[in-house]
Parts: sequence; structure tokens; C-alpha cells
Amino acid sequence: MAGIKMNRRRILKSSVGIAVALSLPALASAKPAKVEVWKSPDCGCCKTWLKHLEAQGIGVGTIHDIGNAGARQALGIPVKLGSCHTAKIEGYAIEGHVPAREIKRLLKEKPTAIGLAVPGMPLGSPGMDGPDFDNQTQPYDVLLVLKDGSTRVYQSYFR
Repeated sequence: MAGIKMNRRRILKSSVGIAVALSLPALASAKPAKVEVWKSPDCGCCKTWLKHLEAQGIGVGTIHDIGNAGARQALGIPVKLGSCHTAKIEGYAIEGHVPAREIKRLLKEKPTAIGLAVPGMPLGSPGMDGPDFDNQTQPYDVLLVLKDGSTRVYQSYFR
């Protein structure tokens, strides 16, 4: 009987070890998501928004300094929601000065949607904040852009 118990333990240990070993490459290759960005080459607020993302743990991948109208259209963001830059992360479009907090929430919740948008360039939003803008703020909404192009408020910011 003791031999049977030893064999069962050895089999269980080896099965767990194999399962762990097989999952290690997948864990090692899982890289944090990075944004791909389309913007004007001269836009300072876009650069500041990217610094905000990096400071909050969102990586920045490829940056296309060719403007963003084509990317906005290709990703399905309605023109009326436009801003000065467009990004893509894990299949979602990000239009404008969306805070990193809401991008992280989007990636965690994974709603059926095109992505997020902060239309225009509201003062106080990431990239449009700080001394360069006399520390001015104005209320703004982060919108969830649904597959049919409609929106709903994802998060409101009133500073």
C-alpha cells in the first residue's frame, strides 16, 4: 500500500510540474499592451499625453507622425468625436486625451465597443494640463464608443 501512495504522489507532483513548465513560456511571452499612435509631428500635447501613459504603466509602441484623420476613420471613430491624436491598444481605438486610468479599466472590462474618446482638447485632461495651460481645468467626459458609433459616458471628470 505504501508503494501505491508513493507512486500517486510522484505522478501528481510530476503532473503539476509539467503543467507549470508548459505555462511558463506563455507567461514569459505575455507582454504588457502598448499603444500605437497617430498624431501630428508638431503636437506637444500629444507628446505630453504619451508621457502620462508611460508614467501610469502603459507602454508606447509605434508612433506615426502623419496626422490621425485616416487612423480615426479606419478604427471607426466618428469625426464628431475627433481630437488631435488617435491610438490603438489591444484592438480598441483611443481618441484624444483619454486618461490612463480609463484605458486600464477598458482593457480589464473588455466591453464590446470600438473604444474610448475624449472629443476636442479639454483643459485639465492628460496632455492638456499643468503650467503650460495655466493649470486651468474644465469638466469633460470620457465616452465609450459603441460598435454602431453611438456613445455613452464611461467616466466624467469634474475638477
